[in-house]
Amino acid sequence: MTDQRDSLAREIDEELRREQLLKLWEQYGTYAIAAAAIIIIGIGGFKYFEYRQTVAAETAGARFTAAAREAAQNQKAEAQTALDQIASSAPAGYAALARLRLAAADREAGRTAEAQAAYEAIAKEKGLDPLLADYARLQAATLRLDSADWTEMQNRLNDLAADGNVWRFSARELLGLAAQKAGKTEEARTQLQRLLGDRNTPPGIGERARVMLAMLTEAELARGAPAAASPSLPEPKPPAGDDQARPQAPAKAVK
Repeated sequence: MTDQRDSLAREIDEELRREQLLKLWEQYGTYAIAAAAIIIIGIGGFKYFEYRQTVAAETAGARFTAAAREAAQNQKAEAQTALDQIASSAPAGYAALARLRLAAADREAGRTAEAQAAYEAIAKEKGLDPLLADYARLQAATLRLDSADWTEMQNRLNDLAADGNVWRFSARELLGLAAQKAGKTEEARTQLQRLLGDRNTPPGIGERARVMLAMLTEAELARGAPAAASPSLPEPKPPAGDDQARPQAPAKAVK
């Protein structure tokens, strides 16, 4: 009897739960279907957006490569047109690369002011990859080397020269040049020795640092040469054995 009662109780309990579920479905089934549809549509939309981004990036990459090839083949007009289009319509990364190439073209053509303004604008762009932003800052500082004072160059380059920054070697080289230009020999020497003491310094930059350091040393020796060449001279001594030339004391009279 006990087993029969338990079985009947389970059947009644299951029937009650089924009725409750049916009532809940009648009340909220439409909302559940709508929520599921929204989730499915959202996932599908996101996947489609990712696909579109991938296609756009691949297309921009191909166009950028073609523009670089045209520039290398001296087809500057075609390259300029392609880069302008990429800068205005491509995804952010390729658009920034195109603007950097356009700024470099301005610099090579002697349009320094335009190149400077372009690099500054790229460096300040929000959301840009820090690697590209720092590169733009470095190029802007390079263009300012001949006209900026030491303080400005420090403000532009100190962060870029910090350990861990991928552009630190070029930034330290620029700091050395700026210090030399400002007459701060010891600061220039510090930056150059900093490069030579880092095993990760690229060979080209290391070789230039070695040459600059040698030039600084030669300049310091040249400045010190006149003082070293004119020591105080002792009074001349008469030649040995030349007693006749030396005045003699008068002889005492013999009494």
